Amino acid sequence: MSLDDQVRWDRQHAETHGAEPPSSLLRQILESDGWQCPPGRALDIAAGKGRNALYLAERGFKVVAVDISRVALDAARRHAEQTHLKVDFQQLDLEQSFPEGEYDLILNINYLQRSLILKIKAALRIGGHVIFETYSIDQQGIGHPKNPNYLLAHNELLDHFRDFRVFYYREGKFSDGGEPSFRAGIFAQKI
Repeated sequence: MSLDDQVRWDRQHAETHGAEPPSSLLRQILESDGWQCPPGRALDIAAGKGRNALYLAERGFKVVAVDISRVALDAARRHAEQTHLKVDFQQLDLEQSFPEGEYDLILNINYLQRSLILKIKAALRIGGHVIFETYSIDQQGIGHPKNPNYLLAHNELLDHFRDFRVFYYREGKFSDGGEPSFRAGIFAQKI
């Protein structure tokens, strides 16, 4: 990413107000009796204002939340202080690598940078989990984003994690507390 990306994301985050709830897919997975994803060290990629990182911290995870936007991270820090939650917020260009074998859970919600997928896999410990959800190609027909570089092809996310044990996969039109959107999401374990 470049300084232009940072400026664009800072502007976008400055224009949005209020706290969003955590991802419904994340809540579904962590609140389910059927799946095991015990608290450990977690990485939230493109964390924005920290909605998912704070939720993970509430559930006992030691969270590192990374984003390029200082505006978003400052808002997340304020919210963490108000709720007395500890999260390590870091401004980071996602072109950099993450420490290998460091995390028990890596979360990637509403962000697609295909070059990160191998980095995510390497940063997970054996037995660690990934929760990844973002927009699919069908989203072009109903709204933002429209750029195919930021949209998953059909079954693409599943294909990226074929070497993992897949516990849950979904692809279709879903509502995450707002307008419906076309998305693909996965919950999988590194084996």
